[in-house]
Amino acid sequence: MTVFHRNEKRGELPASLKGGVIAIGNFDGVHRGHQGVLSRALEIAADRNIPSLVLTFEPHPRTVFRPDEPVFRLTPAPLKAKLLELLGFNAVLEYPFDRSFSSRSPEEFIQSILIDWIGASDIVTGFDFHFGKNREGGPAFLLASGGKHGFGVTLIDAFRDEGAHVISSSLIRDLIADGDVVQAAGLLGYRYTIEAEVIHGKKLGRTLGFPTANMALPPEVRLKPGIYAVRFRRADGTIHDGVANFGHRPTVTEDGAALLETMLFDFAGDLYGQTCSVSFFGFLRPELKFDGLGPLVEQMNHDVEEARALLSGVKPFGPLDAEIAF
Repeated sequence: MTVFHRNEKRGELPASLKGGVIAIGNFDGVHRGHQGVLSRALEIAADRNIPSLVLTFEPHPRTVFRPDEPVFRLTPAPLKAKLLELLGFNAVLEYPFDRSFSSRSPEEFIQSILIDWIGASDIVTGFDFHFGKNREGGPAFLLASGGKHGFGVTLIDAFRDEGAHVISSSLIRDLIADGDVVQAAGLLGYRYTIEAEVIHGKKLGRTLGFPTANMALPPEVRLKPGIYAVRFRRADGTIHDGVANFGHRPTVTEDGAALLETMLFDFAGDLYGQTCSVSFFGFLRPELKFDGLGPLVEQMNHDVEEARALLSGVKPFGPLDAEIAF
């Protein structure tokens, strides 16, 4: 799949991608609510045998307008593109978002991007999609523009879960911040997953008999500190069950930077420098300060047993989950 950045020197889309169906949105998390929009775009593209594309914006608009409060991204751009590829899209168009872009009129957005750049034949988006200066462009404007310029418009209503609650990225972020990765997975349609490079640590875990793969997560990540049952995917695609600690390691350090430390079961090898992923299956307990290394090691043994038991019977939620965590 092509990930196309509009600010590249080669700004024009290849002819093979023009005239397609465009799903528009930020799609942070690519959750079940987003999948309603995305699946409809894929259906139209398949029925008409034309390209299927996603138009999204980088960085997240909220980060542009509130740089001192960067948004906790459920799926940073590379992971989001990977999920969209797994769903079956031909390309992701990442358009640079800045204050200048946000000041464009709705008509300019449609003419310069949807018509001149993409040559869209159909647009699929959420019922509440707004665009252009001061969000002046809305569903009615988009529908009228489709009639004027000759492209189809499909608006998808908000998707609700089994409890009739609207699924949103904000709700999922709050669940992850509470450590409720199980309910978050139910709304995402797959286990919450992070990708990062494995870095060197102090190697204390190795001396205790629990060697770990360490990852530094972006500071805006709101994952609850604690111990999790996880699956770890190595750069070559191999998957290992494991147990992970996210936090500051209060038993062994006074002021440690937050790290995700994953102990892989049944693995011994060098992972340094590899970009790997960790999928979260269950929260086991909060991060605690123990009275010495002996009690810490005893508890870690219990954590390993509990994680193995939890992971022994898990099944995928659906196709995305099967691709990512199984």
